[in-house]
Amino acid sequence: MNPLDWNASNDLLTPMFKRGAEFLGCRYPIICGAMTWVSEPKLVSAVCNNGCFGCIAGGNAPTDILAGQIAQTRELTKNNFAVNLITIAPSYKNHLAMLKDAKVPYIVFAGSFPRESEIAEAKATGAKVMCFASTISIADRMIRFGADAIILEGSEAGGHIGHVSSMILIQQLLFKYADTVPIFIAGGVATGKMMAHLMLMGAAGVQLGTRFVMTEECGVHPRFKEVFLKANARDAIATPQYDSKLPVVAVRALKNKGMQKFGALQLHLLRELEAGNIHRQAAQEEVERFWVGALRKAAVDGDVDGGSLMAGQAVGLMDKITPISDMICELLTDANNELIAVKNRLA
Repeated sequence: MNPLDWNASNDLLTPMFKRGAEFLGCRYPIICGAMTWVSEPKLVSAVCNNGCFGCIAGGNAPTDILAGQIAQTRELTKNNFAVNLITIAPSYKNHLAMLKDAKVPYIVFAGSFPRESEIAEAKATGAKVMCFASTISIADRMIRFGADAIILEGSEAGGHIGHVSSMILIQQLLFKYADTVPIFIAGGVATGKMMAHLMLMGAAGVQLGTRFVMTEECGVHPRFKEVFLKANARDAIATPQYDSKLPVVAVRALKNKGMQKFGALQLHLLRELEAGNIHRQAAQEEVERFWVGALRKAAVDGDVDGGSLMAGQAVGLMDKITPISDMICELLTDANNELIAVKNRLA
C-alpha cells in the first residue's frame, strides 16, 4: 500500500499530525534521522516520496560531495528534506558555508551544539533550523539562540547521544516547551503505538533511525542488516569517556571489536595529550575521523566485526526488513488503532 493513499475509517491520527506536518511541509511528521554512510539520496528521497521527512547526513563528507548529494536528492524528490550538519566534524564550517548557496529548506545541527551565530547564519539562507537537545539546559539555549524546532533525543538512540533517557526528557522538555516550538521525539521510537502516545503527550512528530535501516531502500551492506535482526536491546552500548581531558560525545553502537578499538584510541590520544604531542581539538577531530571510517567499514564494506555498528536500543525490536511504504503504513495503522483504543478506555 502507498502511504500517500493511507486512510483510516476512524482517523484520529491526522489531526494530531497537523502541527508537525505543517512545520516540516510533509504529510506525516515522521523523520528519518540522518545516519552517516546510510542517509544518502536514495534513502532520503524514498522517505520523502512516501510522505515523510528525510535528512541527508553531512558527516565529514568532502563539501563538493555533500553538495552533489543535495542536488541528487532534489532530482529524486520534489518534497522537503533537511541537511544534517555535525558540529564537531572537521568539515563542519565548510559545510555550513556551502549551504549559503545550496538553499536547502531545513538545516539540522547535530553532534554537539551550534553557536548562536551559526544558527543565525543557517537561518539567513532561508532555512528552518532544527537542533537536538539531550538536556533541558541545552533546549533552553537552542530556543534562545533561535532554533525553530527541537529534536528531543534520549540516550536510547544510536550514534552520537546524550546521557539522559527519553522518559526523563519528555517530562523535563516536552511538557515545558510543547506549546513554544515543535518538539520531535527521538531515541527508542520504533512502533506506531509509541508514536501515538508521544503525540498524545504533545510531540509534533517523531524521529526514527534504526527502523529505517531495516528497509529495502536502505543501501547498507546486507551483513549490517543481518546483525541488526539478531541483536538485542542490551547489545547496543554507549562508549565511555575515560578522562575529561578528552571530552568525547558518547556513541551508541552494537558491541564488537570496533568498539574495543575506540577504547584503545581514546587511551592513545590521552597519552599524546599528556605528552603535549597533540592539541585537544585535534584529538577530538581524530575521534570523529575514527567513527566516520569505522561506520563506513560496517555499513558500506560489511565489516561487521571491526567496523562500527551504530544502532539505538530499538534494535531489539527489529525483526524484519520491509519496503519503506509498508513500514510507514504499519506505523500509521498501529498509531491510529492505539488512539482508538485509548479513546475507548477513556469512554
